[in-house]
Amino acid sequence: MQNIRRWLPTVLTLLVTLLYPLAIWFGHGRVEPRLLALLLVLAAATRLPTLKINKSSRWWLAGALLLAAAAIWNNALLPLKLYPVLVNLGMLAVFSYSLYAPPSVIERMARLTDPALPAYAVAYTRRVTQVWCGFFIVNGLLALYTAGWASEAVWSLYNGVLAYLLMGILFIGEYLVRIIVKRHHRQADSRHG
Repeated sequence: MQNIRRWLPTVLTLLVTLLYPLAIWFGHGRVEPRLLALLLVLAAATRLPTLKINKSSRWWLAGALLLAAAAIWNNALLPLKLYPVLVNLGMLAVFSYSLYAPPSVIERMARLTDPALPAYAVAYTRRVTQVWCGFFIVNGLLALYTAGWASEAVWSLYNGVLAYLLMGILFIGEYLVRIIVKRHHRQADSRHG
């Protein structure tokens, strides 16, 4: 039961984030933006349990509430469509900061399964963190473009489907590269050992 309570906020945040673009698309023209802004408030509320332990969650919460307030105040859809931009900016900030204050985000994740990472793996995780930073920049710019200059249908398609598809492709691609890198280093170690 305690395990469920620990993971529930993460699952709720994931569900709200995944369904958000679809809800905005379905609600557009049917529901006033100020009411749709409640979805953003809900997304922000799912982050409340992490506020004490995670500084980036505080910034993200402030940004989400600011976008929701702008949507409510102006009854405008644009601030709601900027939410994926905020998510990408937040992820970029976390990942890029970890490059300047190691260990990198990817190294921290890797150490969960292998606490004694070899030097080549630390360098590799740093490179992967840089790749993710590039992804968040490109994805954030595309999210910004679709928010400002594309139809709601295109915005929803990109931010609700294509962005996640691209993220999945990057995950799978990185996993395949990681297998090759590990194999290469094992072979090199066996030749020298």
